[in-house]
Amino acid sequence: MTFWTLDETHDPEARCWVEGADGHAEFPVQNLPLGLFSDCIGGPRAGVAIGDFVFDLAAALQAGLLPDLAPLADVAHEQLNELLAAGPEMRRAWRRALFALLTDAAAEARCAHFLVPMARAEMHVPCQIGDYTDFYAGIHHAMNIGRLFRPDAPLLPNYKHVPIGYHGRASSVRVSGAEVHRPSGQLAGPDGPRFAPCERLDYELELGIWVGAGNALGEPVSIADAHEHIAGYCLLNDWSARDIQAWEYQPLGPFLAKNFLTTVSPWIITPEALAPFRVAQCVRPEGDPAPLPYLLDGDDQAHGALALELQLFLSTSAMREAGMPEHRLSAGDARHLYWTPAQMLAHHASGGCNLQPGDLLGTGTISGPARGEEGSLMEISLGGKQPIALPGGETRTFLLSGDRVRMQARAVAPGRASVGFGDCVGTVA
Repeated sequence: MTFWTLDETHDPEARCWVEGADGHAEFPVQNLPLGLFSDCIGGPRAGVAIGDFVFDLAAALQAGLLPDLAPLADVAHEQLNELLAAGPEMRRAWRRALFALLTDAAAEARCAHFLVPMARAEMHVPCQIGDYTDFYAGIHHAMNIGRLFRPDAPLLPNYKHVPIGYHGRASSVRVSGAEVHRPSGQLAGPDGPRFAPCERLDYELELGIWVGAGNALGEPVSIADAHEHIAGYCLLNDWSARDIQAWEYQPLGPFLAKNFLTTVSPWIITPEALAPFRVAQCVRPEGDPAPLPYLLDGDDQAHGALALELQLFLSTSAMREAGMPEHRLSAGDARHLYWTPAQMLAHHASGGCNLQPGDLLGTGTISGPARGEEGSLMEISLGGKQPIALPGGETRTFLLSGDRVRMQARAVAPGRASVGFGDCVGTVA
């Protein structure tokens, strides 16, 4: 099987016995994303989102409800690293088995008590993250940011040749809902730097890529095999302190401006769930260099990009107090990434770096080519020069205390059940 193969689990006519699952905008039975949850009954364990419920996968395995998946029973607790390490064949097996169970009306009587309402479930970061790497693969974001500082040459010479990335801070990755504490750092000024709270707090709309099966130290992953090492996707907010970043990033890149918090949505959306939404990588403009051979694969170019509708919303504390709805700041599409997820992973491992199950990769900020498709406030406000008008008369250039940011991703295609990621939310404390 290939990473874009369709099977019975993608049937848009399939019906699920879980109330509200059929036609659910994010978690129909065709999705079945994996997460780590706890509730009043017990601690962190594997669950699968279905409609407005979490199916307690760990308990179902322990109860022998899925006998063919018995080997997974011992690795479905605490962290999901070993579950991701089991690889694509085992992942496809539990997806098919769970799909069959949830579409079998006769199974409802013996399975219904494994459903936990999402409102009663506390979600956790699904894996113990050994390493977190953030890429810079959103070319329109790179162009927008570059124009603010280098109007005549917004992209640096290496951008179209190599997937740019930096090693982030794994220990400060938190699940959706975690508070955002404004960081302090050195801010540049006419009289020299001063240590103070960040004044230009920003978000960055990204996809997260969860690594499944790893590779041994010194053994690169080929671009043809890279998809087999991707266990799933999430939304990722790479919170950024722009003023700290501006002073510190030369010559070695982001440090304190990025390491104070990264927020991820709680569900791991599997490659299998996204198979109907695979599209060809955007054709490079005439004159752009072709990827070097170690980054070029025909199947990846034909099917390696993802068609995902992305939206970003903001609500201020004043808006919420007045009962006003959140305001949409931007909307875009994940297919605007210049490099595919497989290219990012293959490049990461190309020097022999050993990726491990549960490692997290960020794609970089995803922006589109048009106004209204920006993935950060830095772009929308033109570096703080153009305030954004909000409902109720407020304005913003960067985030203030009480501001809440919500990111959303949906995969939608004609004749297919929509697949959602779940929200990625953070509120500035």
